[in-house]
Amino acid sequence: MKGKRCEGWFSVLRAAVVAVVLAGVAYAQLEVASFESNGVLSWHDASGSGTHYAVQWAPSGLTNWCSWEDAEANLSGLGPTGSVSVPMFYRVVTPDPAYRPTQTYTYFNKLPSFDPMTPLEANEMRITFMGSMIPLPVRLAQAEMSIFVEVGWSNDPSDAVYGGRARDQFIFDCGAGVSANYAAAKVGFRRMDKVFINHLHGDHMNDLTHIYCFGPAGDRKSPLYVWGSKPSGVVTPSNAGDIYSDDGVIYDDGTSNFCASLRNAWRWHSESFSFQGTSYSNYVPPTKESWGLPHDPVPVGNDPANDAFALVPIELDWSQVGGVAYSNAVTGVKITHFPVIHCRRGAMGYKIDWRTPSGTNLTMIYTSDTKPETNCIEQAKNGGAGVDVFIHEMVVPPSVWAYKNMGLDAPPNPGDDNYAEYQATVQGLTFVQNSSHTPQGAFGYILSQIDPRPKLTVATHFPVADDTVASALNSVKAHCPDVEMGEDIVWSFDLMVLRVFPDRIEQCRPDVSRFSFNPPVQLPGGMRPPKYNDGTGRGDPYAQIDISAEIPATNQDGTVNYRLDGF
Repeated sequence: MKGKRCEGWFSVLRAAVVAVVLAGVAYAQLEVASFESNGVLSWHDASGSGTHYAVQWAPSGLTNWCSWEDAEANLSGLGPTGSVSVPMFYRVVTPDPAYRPTQTYTYFNKLPSFDPMTPLEANEMRITFMGSMIPLPVRLAQAEMSIFVEVGWSNDPSDAVYGGRARDQFIFDCGAGVSANYAAAKVGFRRMDKVFINHLHGDHMNDLTHIYCFGPAGDRKSPLYVWGSKPSGVVTPSNAGDIYSDDGVIYDDGTSNFCASLRNAWRWHSESFSFQGTSYSNYVPPTKESWGLPHDPVPVGNDPANDAFALVPIELDWSQVGGVAYSNAVTGVKITHFPVIHCRRGAMGYKIDWRTPSGTNLTMIYTSDTKPETNCIEQAKNGGAGVDVFIHEMVVPPSVWAYKNMGLDAPPNPGDDNYAEYQATVQGLTFVQNSSHTPQGAFGYILSQIDPRPKLTVATHFPVADDTVASALNSVKAHCPDVEMGEDIVWSFDLMVLRVFPDRIEQCRPDVSRFSFNPPVQLPGGMRPPKYNDGTGRGDPYAQIDISAEIPATNQDGTVNYRLDGF
């Protein structure tokens, strides 16, 4: 446990008397390891019980104990001179009086810290959960679904930000809020050019707007490629003609029409940003053959095929089991798809198979949202070879979902005023579950049918907290009593990193800032002139605006209104 200290405190802290008081003999397994001059108090929990401890301090004696947060508030931000009462006594209390099982995911908090700028190893597949949440509710702790997958590494000393690049990288889904996590993890737009959408629900594609619109203003000066399903083929009902005017219509609800509609909706944005360069002069677009695509990659709209505002849909036949979405002989990555059951025809799961430089195959499955179904089981069996990582959605039981959504800590009693509302909410959420999702117990059943078992199974699209995860683990263990949390199965959380190697899987918690900026934009030479330019090849920021009411930086008489450098 670390407290913030200034260097001037070291000599005082060396003389501090530390008292560690354990609350009861039952916790004698907790051994204090050290109290160092930098204010770091360390201990060892030999039993690994997972009990929640709190560090408290007192300015004198063994009374008036304060929380560790109070200590940090009193001892941080000190100037070079001054004085403050030094906390002389510390104790470890169990259980932590401030601990709330509904407000923390302890497993993630205890993962080892990791620098997300660490280059991948040659034989590493890195999976980062940029979003992990079902949209009801939207919560601050978890953004909606998105998974970022990178494989391998190519060194590049000229790359001032990363020192190189992954051999290949992919986004799977991009729901609302995930852009902040990509920025915190220092994933620049040039690493976000291939997006695979599992289905066209808002919580799986909302932040596509951000990725598309602002990528060209950053360092993605190449097209955005979006994979997704062909039209569902669902016929609108003909038994409700007195209500709806589209009886018998088959909507064009496929990915190509989706992208074409978005391209039109984003026109004002793309034009307004086109006083900046949006394409490389030497960029060669991929072909059907080079990326192993099911059809030629053709942009919607009228954008040049090498421009960053080109939006290129890759439409897949969602009904195929094992259909090839992407197969790149250069990077060794093959991505296939298979149908899952979620709300409407057209939802798909994806499987990545990567041939590492060492000759070993690493495999990940991401089902996204689905009811219990057999395709994912067969895909995870993988012809008897199994898979490294199996990522599958899970929802809390409708009864839990209902009282959580109502802001309650437990179901109301039958005599409570809101009991009828609770029952109606349970019924509605059961309806949603039956059309779309995998309950906790069904998740356990699916896992019990996969032989050999995945090296690591990950439940996602789930509102994690210690209480919900504990309940879910019990449900899974009812079908798979041998699975161990952390070893065989985990529940995903935003910015959880899985480093997958041929011989092991490491789980990490990135060390990121909540106040981070995007990585610096890096642009090589050879940019094409911007669409709106001044005739000399330079962008013209005035081409699309009316400046008649502009306040100039400098008046005609030479007086200065403001500085052009921004200060």
